[in-house]
Amino acid sequence: MLRARWHLPAILRVVYATYHKLDVQNLGYCRVELEFLVRRLATVAILALAISGVLQANSDVELTADELMAKVLDQTRGLSSYSELTMTINRPDWKRTSSFSVWTRGREDALIRFTAPARDAGFSTLKKGERMWTYSPKIQRTVRLPKSMMSQDWAGSDFSYNDLARSDDLLNEYTLRLANVDQSDDGTIYTIEAIPKENAPVVWGKEVVVLRDDFVLLRHSYYDQEMVLVKWLETLEIDEFDGRTIPKRMRIRKSEEEDSWTEVSYEKADFDIEIDESMFTLFALRGSE
Repeated sequence: MLRARWHLPAILRVVYATYHKLDVQNLGYCRVELEFLVRRLATVAILALAISGVLQANSDVELTADELMAKVLDQTRGLSSYSELTMTINRPDWKRTSSFSVWTRGREDALIRFTAPARDAGFSTLKKGERMWTYSPKIQRTVRLPKSMMSQDWAGSDFSYNDLARSDDLLNEYTLRLANVDQSDDGTIYTIEAIPKENAPVVWGKEVVVLRDDFVLLRHSYYDQEMVLVKWLETLEIDEFDGRTIPKRMRIRKSEEEDSWTEVSYEKADFDIEIDESMFTLFALRGSE
């Protein structure tokens, strides 16, 4: 928040004291000219205070729940983005780590492609507007997913297709409400409650998003139709990539599976970059760029 560091009376006192301490003869000014100079300085000071007051008033404007949610979504992708991530799936009797790359454009288009290990390399997911496809190199087949399946588990993890594609369904299919505002050592913490609109094609009865005032996501909770917590995503580590502060490491787990979780960590992220139009096509989905 912008703050004015000087009050008007304080500034005028400084100008007045400066005027009386000046050696007029050494400066070579006549008293009339010097008085004119002091008046000009006072005018500039008043104008500076007026501008700072406008800036402070603008900074105090509260964002709506929809605006805060949009900021969160845009924080991790910008106008476009390219990122490289690792994903660890933990189960009671096994653990698996893989790597993948993500290209995004705006809020609706995303391409996700696995790069490692070798058995997963080439498996891809494309989201373009409200349509989504997957491609499996093992069977060399492209499948279009209905919107109702986009909330299902993705690649055997605890993330859904929407989670990884960073869908903007929360802006389109939900009514958002600012449920709570708290102050902490990290600044202002906002809690947004999202209730599905009537006939919205979503599976959740409610979602709750917690974020900082720099639009970094801290926690995202998912509730079923009975308002029982099913799973939640939490940020474990925050870092800066390409000038943006974003969650570096996030973990998602289900309420009924204490020893099962999936963790995603950013290794690289570039924002507002040039991405060819052909990247968000079925041709690119199959690995032919």
